[in-house]
This record gives sequence, C-alpha cells and structure tokens, in this order.
Amino acid sequence: MARRPNVWRGLALAVPALLLIAGIALWWALAGSRARLDGTLHLGGLQSAVSVQRDALGTVTLTGKRRADLDYALGYVHAQERFFEMDLMRRMPVGELSALVGPAALPTDLNHRRHRLRAVADAAYAQLPQEQKQQLDHYRDGVNAGLADLRVKPWEYLLLGTKPQPWQSPDSLLLVAAMYLDLNGDGLNARELHIAQMRAVLPGALVDFLLSPDPDWEAPLRGRLSRSPVVPGSGIFDLRQLVPAKPTDLTAALAPALDAPRPGSNSFAVAGALTNNGAALLANDMHLGLRVPNIWFRTRLRYPDPTAPGGQRDVNGVSLPGTPAIVVGSNGQVAWGFTNSYGDWLDWVRVQRDPHDATRYKVPGGWATIERHVEHIQVKGQPDTLLTVEDTRWGPIMGRDADGTPLALQWSGAAPRNYNLALMQMERAPSTHAALALAPQFGMPVQNMLVADSAGHIGWTIAGIGVPLRGNGDPSMPFDGAQPGSGRQGWAKPPQYPRIEDPAGGRLWTANNRTIDGDALTLLGNGGHDLGARAQQIRDDLHARTGFTPGSLLDIQLDDRAIFLSRWQGLLQNALAGSNDPDLQQLRKLTAHWHGHASVGSVDYRLVRAFRNEVTAAVLAPFVRRVAQQHGDFTWPGENSAEAAVWALVHVQPPYLLDPAYPDWHALLVASAKRVATELGKQPGGLAARTWGEHNRSGINHPLSAALPAWLGRYLDMPSQPQAGDSNMPRVAAPSSGASERLDVAPGHEAHGILQMPGGQSDHPLSPFYGAGHADWANGRPTPLLPGTTQHTLTLQPLAH
Repeated sequence: MARRPNVWRGLALAVPALLLIAGIALWWALAGSRARLDGTLHLGGLQSAVSVQRDALGTVTLTGKRRADLDYALGYVHAQERFFEMDLMRRMPVGELSALVGPAALPTDLNHRRHRLRAVADAAYAQLPQEQKQQLDHYRDGVNAGLADLRVKPWEYLLLGTKPQPWQSPDSLLLVAAMYLDLNGDGLNARELHIAQMRAVLPGALVDFLLSPDPDWEAPLRGRLSRSPVVPGSGIFDLRQLVPAKPTDLTAALAPALDAPRPGSNSFAVAGALTNNGAALLANDMHLGLRVPNIWFRTRLRYPDPTAPGGQRDVNGVSLPGTPAIVVGSNGQVAWGFTNSYGDWLDWVRVQRDPHDATRYKVPGGWATIERHVEHIQVKGQPDTLLTVEDTRWGPIMGRDADGTPLALQWSGAAPRNYNLALMQMERAPSTHAALALAPQFGMPVQNMLVADSAGHIGWTIAGIGVPLRGNGDPSMPFDGAQPGSGRQGWAKPPQYPRIEDPAGGRLWTANNRTIDGDALTLLGNGGHDLGARAQQIRDDLHARTGFTPGSLLDIQLDDRAIFLSRWQGLLQNALAGSNDPDLQQLRKLTAHWHGHASVGSVDYRLVRAFRNEVTAAVLAPFVRRVAQQHGDFTWPGENSAEAAVWALVHVQPPYLLDPAYPDWHALLVASAKRVATELGKQPGGLAARTWGEHNRSGINHPLSAALPAWLGRYLDMPSQPQAGDSNMPRVAAPSSGASERLDVAPGHEAHGILQMPGGQSDHPLSPFYGAGHADWANGRPTPLLPGTTQHTLTLQPLAH
C-alpha cells in the first residue's frame, strides 16, 4: 500500500510522455508528406535543369530551357502538393471513388460508370497527335517522380488506410472528363428529360410560356432580345375546370426553379482604347464548387520562345493539377478566359427494341445489336458491385421517355475526338485574331472564350471541338433513332463557329447567358442559359465607365448590387400596403428602405429574396404538381429560370392559372409574405436579425474534413464567414460555390494584374501555403498576379550520363 502513490506518480509522468511521443510520431508521419521546397534533386525524366521557385502564396514559377521539361516539372510539383485531389478527380468521372473512400461514394460511382469514360479516355489518348502524347507522357513521369519523392505517402492515404496508385497518361484526360461532367449537368441531361415530362402532361403553349426567356434581363453580345412571354388563354389551360390535384410535398421538385447554384462564370474584356496603356484588359472569374485546396493552381512558366517578346515566353495564370495546361491566364501578348456556354451538348435518343429480341434495336435501314458491358465497381470493405451497361451507337441507355420508351444518351463528353491538349497552344498565341482561330480545336467542354491582346484588340468565340450538327426535330426533345435524318449529323467545322472581334463599343461580356441569336443560336442550342441579369449588370457596369484598370475590373467582379430584386421589393411593398397583420407590418417596415445590396448585414435583401422564392413556388406549384403526379421523378428543369412566366402571371393575374388554394392573386402574394414572416420571424431575434450574411456563410472545406472529429475537421476547412453576393449579380457567392478565381490582367502589363484564389495552393495542413491567399479572396482585396519575392527554390537537374 505504501508504494501506490509512487505508481500513480509514475503514471502521471508516463502518460504525458507517451502522448508526447505519439504526437511526435504523428507529426513525423504527417510532415513526411510535405512537398520538397528547397535544394537540388536529380531526376531521370529531364534533359535540362528546371528552377522551381515559390513565393509566400505558394505560386510556382518554373523556368527551364525546354517546354517538355516544364511539363515534367509541373507534374512533379502538382503531385507533391495535390496528388490526393488529382486522384479524386481522375476517379470521379469513371466511378472509382468507392474503392478509395467506401460505400458512401457508390451512388456517384453507379451514375458515372454508365458513361464508361475510362474507355473514352484511353481511346482519346490513342488518337492524339504524337506531340500531345509526349506532353502527357512527360507530365505523367513528373507526377510519378513527385509522388515517389515524398518521404511518406500523401497524408490523406494514411487516414484512409490505402496506397496511391501511379499516374497514367490517359488519367490527365480523365480530368477533362471530370470538367465535362461538372459543366454538362453531371452527364445526366435531366433538364431535357423533365422538359419532355412537362410536354407529355401540359399543353405545349403553356410549357413554352413557363420556360420562356425573359427579355427584361437578357444581354446578348449580338442579336435581338427574345419576345415578351404571352400568357396562354383559358382555352389552352384552365385550372378551374380541372379536378384538383392531390396535395404533395413539392420542395424537391421546385428547388431548381429557385435559383439553385450552378457552375458558371463571368468574363469581360475592354479594348485598348479604354485603358491607359493601349493594351486590352480581360477579367475572368470561373464559378464552380469550392474546396480546400482550390481546384486551380497558381502557376508561372518561363522558357525560350523565339515568337515571344524578347525571345522568352512568360505565361502567368492557373493550371489544373492533373494536366500540364495553363487553363486561363496571360502569355504576355494575349490573355484569355472562359465561361460555361450552356449550349446544348446532350441529346436523348429513343431506342426501339425488337419485340422479339431484346438485344436488338432499330436504326435507320435495319437493326443493330445492343452491347452489354458488366462493370465491376470496387467498394472498399465490401464485395464488388456489378453494373450492367447497355450501350447503343448513340450512347448508353440511361433513361426513359415520358411514354416509357428507353432513352440513350448522346453526349459530346463521351466522344474520344473531343479530348486533346490543343488549349496549350494558347501559351504562344500572338494576337486576339490568332487565339480565336485556335478555339474550335480545343478538346474541352464547349465554352465561351474571351480574349484580349497587348495591341488593344478583344474578341469572343466558342471554344471546344464538340459542337454537334443536328438534323430534323426539336433538340430539346428526344430524337427518334430509327428515323433517317434525325438527331446528330456530325460535328461543326471552325468556319461555322460564331465570332466577334473588336466590337464598336470596345466592350465584351459573357456570364452564361445567351450571347447570340439566329443561325448561330440554332447551331449552339440552349442547354439552360442563365436568365441574364448577371450579364446585364456587368454590361451596364462596363458602359458606366470610360476608362479601365485591373482594379476597376475587380470592382465589377465584386459588384453585389441587387438590381434584379428591386422590382420584387416594390411588389412586396404594394402587396402589404394596408395590412393589419403585425408580422406583415414588420416585414413591410424592414423592407421599405431598399439598400439594394446583397451585403452581409442586409436584412431587406434577405427578406425580399425569400419573398420572391415563396411567390415563385406558389405560382408554379399547380403545374409542377400535375406533372409530378404523372412522373414521380419530376423536378423543375434545371438551369431554367421561371422568372419571365412568374412575373407575367403576378401582373396579368389570370384567374384560370391561379392555384385554387388561393381566392385571388393578391391572397397568393400576401400568403407568400406571411410564410416569410412566420418562418424567419420565429428564429432567434426575429425578422430584424435575419441578415443575408447569417444565411450566406462560406463552407469551403477539405474533402476529408467531414470524416474527422469536428474539432479537427474545422482545422482543415477555411473559416466559415458571412459572404456578400448572390446568384443574379456579378459577385456570385453561395456557401460552397462561387468564384474559384478572379483574374484581371492586361497582356504585357502582368505586373499590374490581379489573381485572387480561395482555399489556398497546397493540400497539406503543415504547408506554409495551406489556405494562403484565401483571406484576400474572401474580403475582396487584390492579390498580385505575378509572384512576389521568392521564398523557396528547388532545382531539378537531369541525371548525369
């Protein structure tokens, strides 16, 4: 008994020592996967030395004698800083996430595996020009060298208990496939499927009205505005004459109609006549899902080029880890940027099976055989999941038409011809004119491309090789695959691509809106153009100025004025005039003074926005309910605003298109306002405490943070903080999506350029670059495009022969 206190004292000393030892071991293992930042390293894949410099943000400057050596060095650096995220991006499009993270990813894998994009990437690599194959091979070798040079495998694999697999050359094309999925509605074409469901239940004239574009907000670069929507007469559709539809929860079905976040972007350019140095200016902010680290990687490439000013090519911008290309940036002569075009790149094709032999289907002139592929999806900790894919000449069978007929998906992202590295030619483009000529060759999702050059010229075109030509039929509806001349009839040639150079006003803008009309619009199609309010506000901001700098372009990117909602504020005030309801009186008072900004402290913006959503849901509900009762999987067609139809209905107020749940249209407006007052008013502090910033808080997280204890996961994530901005204004901001970069640059004057980036450069929490630059992005402070003072230098040398 007398010895017990000594035991406890021993334990009291031993436990902290053990914890200290465990902590040191954990730190040692974690630190072993940090990128090599300094020193000299000899590698077998180089022919000449490459200098790898990093500034305080982790911006990587690669300087070498051969572009091929920079391919290798960029692969090395990407792997050291970002291999896990590269692995996720190559696995996602081919349905191989479950093998890494377990069954939680199985639904995503099942959807993506149906496209069989690994086979597409392999075929695409096989048909690449030899020069592009070599670029991918050099990059591949650099990636694997960078991975091998880590003392410990990337820390995420320690957490998951798995091993990273080597990089293969076609894997870089899988990252292009991942962007196809992200920018083309996850490869589902759900929008057109839901349009077909609407047309199967509702009169065509009513569907046309409900889905009509809104000329009040359009801002095309060229062409006329759409005609104003015409409210259908009671002879076309009359809710009063129909048996009331059964009540049902429409929350999910209506969600896409309420400004759901979408992948998109802003880009605009001004001619040299409007700048102080004669060079044109470009702004680009690509709107995507946000994460830690950011999807892009701050990169500078310097190498000899006799066509460059001074014989030295100097390219500044962002690369996509997993590929050797600078995606957007400036080469000293030309700056370029992209926005999602929202053309029509996916088509449904009706598949008529042989009633006597289900393995055959009808094609023009006869029958073809359905190919069956059994896909084995590995699931960590579980047996493989088997998926049978039925493939046709058009693509896999992935849906059913409104009448039950099987539908095959024909998609530009599934064609091997639509993948290549031609975008890398932008590094050497000497002028706007030359850059626009290159754009139709790019093997990437079809985008709007804006270009500005050092001589003051600006231009717009469509970039991407995958623009289909179509035959007979409505491209928004399924084609009949058995009919000759229907559906796709090959691919557009470069002369068919629309182009604008040096417009009279010296200004260009795109923001996922419709950009053109006429035959060019027929060629590109409508895959869900943005309403246009964002583009219109950018256009008007550009025309409000007569001189521009990179800073003034950033001001436009950060414009959070709520011009779009102004008319809804007036509607709310009028609807509540004379109300004796205390809750509605308070709602009217709080929104009477319209500040007109989606600022973090704005109460009026949040309340008016909520009112618009409630009115939109109430107006659309009777139509959505009828379609949903016929087609249980129906949701409002994504990327299709109902603003034009809803605004017309609340002003024309036809009684025959009013939900019978309301005695009149005024009652619908008041009931919508009452729901806002009730739902938001019952929260702590009441209506007066409901700021926009409370609702719109950033959620920019590491992919694995949710799998860790909350205190540790928060350490990996960026701080959650209120965000200014929203969807229908230049400053697009949602909790986990928004501007993945903000670039403002005049080619030839990169020293004055701006490049903001959220989420940081490195994926390693012990890296000095983890989250670096995020605070500038969050607070709208300009971050220089060019790297700052060099903090670290690593020299990559070829092996001695």
